[in-house]
Amino acid sequence: MTESKTPKGHKAPKSRKRLIENMPVVGWREWVALPDFGIDAIKAKIDTGARTSAIHAFNIRPFVERGVPWVSFVLRPAQRHRNPSIECSAPVVDERKIRSSNGEAERRYVIETEAHLGETIWPIELSLTNRDELGFRMLLGREAARRQFLVDPDRSYLIDRCFADVTTISNRSKLK
Repeated sequence: MTESKTPKGHKAPKSRKRLIENMPVVGWREWVALPDFGIDAIKAKIDTGARTSAIHAFNIRPFVERGVPWVSFVLRPAQRHRNPSIECSAPVVDERKIRSSNGEAERRYVIETEAHLGETIWPIELSLTNRDELGFRMLLGREAARRQFLVDPDRSYLIDRCFADVTTISNRSKLK
């Protein structure tokens, strides 16, 4: 029996129980910072049904630098606002076929960046896609949340906001 598949009525192994007891609890939506792109706060939906995290990006253009695949893109972290508009670039970690909640599959570039949620700082993978018509500019999927948080689906914004308003953008808008 593996730790992640504890049958109903059985106690979780002590190491898993200790891990769970020390995890912060987050709501189904939280403010996340992406400092590599100069984003101090973006409203994110914590979605354990989605494997890969996603962020609203447009003008997505692949290029090669010193033999390494990169992608340039523009982020607009504020929902229903054209500004700020942040030009970014990052190395491509992968290109994946990802099925959205409406059932359509799409090939997406996947990048890695550092995420901050409260006092937790960790690397996450983000797929780049058009989320303009969706309720959240960012989706934090289960791979990013795994072993980082427990999610309370009945509550929102349990972690202190990331020190700044979403419109406060630092000058570090590019990784390179």
